Amino acid sequence: MKSKEVTQYQLLQSGIDNKTLDSLKKNKNVTLLTVEKLCTILNCTPNDIVKFTK
Repeated sequence: MKSKEVTQYQLLQSGIDNKTLDSLKKNKNVTLLTVEKLCTILNCTPNDIVKFTK
């Protein structure tokens, strides 16, 4: 978000709700729909924002 200069307020205005934003901050699970919205807002791919760990 920093490199794209996107604020939390812009995410809220773009359809990401408060509950989802809180989940993102706490590294909790989010839906694929949320990942899709984030990729659209940030103009990126899921590989840019998702990290899989064991």
